[in-house]
Amino acid sequence: MSVPSTALLALPSGPFRCIVADPPWHYDAFCQIHKKAGRVVKPLPYASMSLDEIRALPVASVAASDCRLWLWTTNKYLPHSFGVMAEWGFEYRQMVLWHKVGNPSPWGGSVAPNHAEFLLVGVRGNPPRKEMLKSNVWQANVARHSAKPLEFLDMIERASEGPYLEMFARQPRLGWTVWGNEVP
Repeated sequence: MSVPSTALLALPSGPFRCIVADPPWHYDAFCQIHKKAGRVVKPLPYASMSLDEIRALPVASVAASDCRLWLWTTNKYLPHSFGVMAEWGFEYRQMVLWHKVGNPSPWGGSVAPNHAEFLLVGVRGNPPRKEMLKSNVWQANVARHSAKPLEFLDMIERASEGPYLEMFARQPRLGWTVWGNEVP
């Protein structure tokens, strides 16, 4: 698949007090398990971006002076994600972990399978917190490849004030501005 062009898909104008980003981190392929075929390696089902392309996104230009960023990342890109967050003008504050259940991949790690994704929380300025979340570890079922459970957006709405922007969204959401090449 071709790499999405940020020039063709300009970010919506802000300012936004809450930004959720699920960048299409670059992977050469991913594995799926099929009952008859076993382990099958397939190309990603979506266009990906390089680290430099992700870093270059003008997120700071649409963020309010007091804004909370929720940045999804994977084990492979975790060390780089802190730099992405800083490049976008945010200071890291905490990590929320999605413990994947239901049918997580048995592959992907160097010493153990990857049954988690990470949601880094960063701030710009001093955004208000609506509610303290009950935990920074959340268990939720895996759906299609790379799709995040909707309950995470519910959780984010409980903790952060809008206006809300979801970057790399896959579907519209009431009360949110969504941006991405998969939004219908």
